[in-house]
This record gives sequence, C-alpha cells and structure tokens, in this order.
Amino acid sequence: MSDPKFLDVPALGVAGSVVAGRHWSACDDGRLRCDVCPRECRLADGQRGLCFVRARAGDQIVLTTWGRSSGFCVDPIEKKPLNHFLPGSPVLSFGTAGCNLSCSFCQNWDISKSREIDTLADRATPETIARAAEALGCRSVAFTYNDPVIFLEYAIDAAHACRERGIKTVAVTAGYVKPAARRELFAAMDAANVDLKGFSERFYQKLCSGHLDPVLDTLRYLAHETSVWFEITTLLIPGENDSDEELHAASEWIVANLGVDVPWHFSAFHADFRMRETPATPPETLRRARAIARGHGVRHVYTGNVHDRDGQSTFCHACGSRLVGRDWYVLDEWNLDSQGRCSKCHTRCAGVFEAQPGTWGMQRLPVRLADFA
Repeated sequence: MSDPKFLDVPALGVAGSVVAGRHWSACDDGRLRCDVCPRECRLADGQRGLCFVRARAGDQIVLTTWGRSSGFCVDPIEKKPLNHFLPGSPVLSFGTAGCNLSCSFCQNWDISKSREIDTLADRATPETIARAAEALGCRSVAFTYNDPVIFLEYAIDAAHACRERGIKTVAVTAGYVKPAARRELFAAMDAANVDLKGFSERFYQKLCSGHLDPVLDTLRYLAHETSVWFEITTLLIPGENDSDEELHAASEWIVANLGVDVPWHFSAFHADFRMRETPATPPETLRRARAIARGHGVRHVYTGNVHDRDGQSTFCHACGSRLVGRDWYVLDEWNLDSQGRCSKCHTRCAGVFEAQPGTWGMQRLPVRLADFA
C-alpha cells in the first residue's frame, strides 16, 4: 500500500500530511460543506472546521494530519474498553488531535482540544503502524484518544494495512458521523466502542455542542447493518446524566433497538477540562446504573474506573457462572471453551474470543513508531 497523493498547503499542514478528503459538497454561497459529521462545517478557502484537522484548500476539503499522531502506546484491550473482543490481548493505540464535539467534561482534552501541531510529534505511515503492531505482538490496533471520524482517511488507510498483516482494528468513537462516512469507516473496522455520552438531547446540546439522534443512528447501524463487534460506554456525571429516569430510558432503548447482548460500560467521571467543580462519580452510582441496566435485560454490564471485580467480570447469562474474572485489567479466571461457550452449561457468550485469553495484564507501553519505520 502506497502513501496517498499529498497536497502542498503549508498554511494548513506540514509536508506529507495534507490529503484530499472524500466527503464534502459545494454550497450555493461558494463555501464547501464538510460531510463527514453532522456538524456540517461550511468553509471558506483556508478555513478549518471545528475539529481543527479538516479544512478547505482551494476547491476541496482536506485532512491536514494524515500520518501524524499524538503518540502510540500498547494497552490492554479492556482499557478501550472492550471486554468481549480478544480479552487479555494487547492493542496498539494511537490518536491525532482535535475533535468534532466540544464536551465540557472531556477526559482527553489535552489531545482532543489541541490546536498545536507540536501535539502531532509522531509520524507513522499505515504500513509502519501495521508492522509495529505485528512486531509488538498486538492482536489489534485502536484509533482512540480522539475520534477516528475526524481523521477518517488516515484511519481507513491504516486499517487496510493492518488487515493485510492479519491485525484487527478498533474504532473508539463518539459515533457522531454522517451515513456515507460511517459506511466507509466501519467497513474497515473489526470492533468499536461507542461513547453514548448521555440519553437526552439536553445533555448533548448543553455539554457536548451536539445532538443525540446521530449517535443513536450509528448504534442502530452497527447492530443491524454491519458485522462489527461493538460495545457502549457511558461516563456518568453527577447531576447531569445519572438519574434513574435517564438510565431506565437508555436501558429500554438499548434492549429494544440493539438487543440484550451489547456490552455496556459505565465509567466514573473525575473533574477535568471545563468541569473542575463537579464532584467525582461515587462508586455506588456505577453499581446503581449497572443494576438498572441488568434489570431491563442487558446481559453484560460493567463498571469502570473503580475496583469492582464482580462489576468488571463477565458472567454466563444462562447459568450465572463467572466466565472471565477481571481484577482491573488483569484476567484471573477463564471459563470459556474455544467457541466462546460457558464451560459449565455450554451457552455461548456473545463476543469475539479465542481458545485462550491474552496475558497482557495492566501494562502500558509507550512506543516510538520511528523504531519500526
């Protein structure tokens, strides 16, 4: 796989990082509309979209950060979080800069809100990423830290290079993407974690400068029109999206629209970015949310950012046996056969499993991709 055709636009990006975008259209007033996400930024020449990384250059929309990253790290796959996709395995994680939402509570704001090219210090072609993942023993590569929707062309090129080496790919995303771009992105992915930030339009407008419906559309699309394995994460923020009413409504919607087998992760908020006065989420809130979701029939519900072995382990929905025991990111029990079935009652657990779990544990290994170029 060769590099794409690079454009020489020094005002928008360094050499070898600006490539033509694939999803845009012309407006009647002479501006160009970016059609990657529902924000639909309308741009004059030289103007950037809200995401920072997509811009207009002459008569086209471009991606300005192809091949550039804010850093690479080998993580446990459970950190994405994905509990039913190759448990215990290492994943090579990376992101770029910018974001197409403006979440006041962003936990990765130093990356997602960055407007500094210095943030993108690491340079890596798709082939280098795939080569590094293979050499490091990673079963997958995750596009994370910020949202792969905004660096669509780079993420897809990297995913294709990974597939050529048998490396799976993971999109960690807010799901805020338009249909055509969504089809192209997820056609290249094997798994995803979708951040369902809340379950009210008020929450999305007030704290994210976005809308709920496009995210629900993405979840329905993944469930009914793809073979992508996906899980959901909701960061619970005290007083904002953690009410019983909202949790009951979200649980009912997930069961009715996605089914009972989609894993749902509840994680704890800590004060950050523009919400430094909001208190941290009590562990009891996560356990309450888990109980509500399970009460509606969601089979696999997890608690994150707290020490809760039962809330982080996987159980058989038929007989109640512990299938995968987890202590934080360390797997300490495994009762699945090679087909992903319970070793006691032989009921299959939904997910992507191998005969044996990985043993990566809690390691976090920063990586210099230049070593693999």
